[in-house]
Amino acid sequence: RLPDGRIICAEGLSDNAEVQWSAEVFGPPPPPRGALGAAWIWSDVPALSVVTARYGCRGCVLSDGRFAVLGGVNSMSESLSSCETLAVGDGEDWEPMSPMHERRSQFACVAVAGCVIVAGGVGKKSAEIFDEVLDRWLRLPYDIPVDGELYAMGDTLL
Repeated sequence: RLPDGRIICAEGLSDNAEVQWSAEVFGPPPPPRGALGAAWIWSDVPALSVVTARYGCRGCVLSDGRFAVLGGVNSMSESLSSCETLAVGDGEDWEPMSPMHERRSQFACVAVAGCVIVAGGVGKKSAEIFDEVLDRWLRLPYDIPVDGELYAMGDTLL
């Protein structure tokens, strides 16, 4: 959820399992709103700039209000470490963000206190943290203490 309450969705799989390139925002229509002002609508935002579409990625809102898309899997079933950010409503262009140390898909992700924490993912037990001030990813020193894998997580770490 963006700071103004709107919701953004980026990439994923279509009904027929094709990887999508799109990104959309769900929120109130632009002025003038008239009688339909209470009805929220989907609006397109620019497609991500990464050379390939992705699914299994995660997203979060950074402390400055930008929306970040992290990792995922491309159309050739390769996990990605690439990350991008979008300042919704402010030029709306995707910009590259420092890549994660490890390629990840279907991992847990949360933004808190100027940092983004990612953990697990398909075939992963590791975790790393993105420091927004330093603009870089730092590896956490220990793996997650679980048997097997930790994946298909939502956007909350407990």
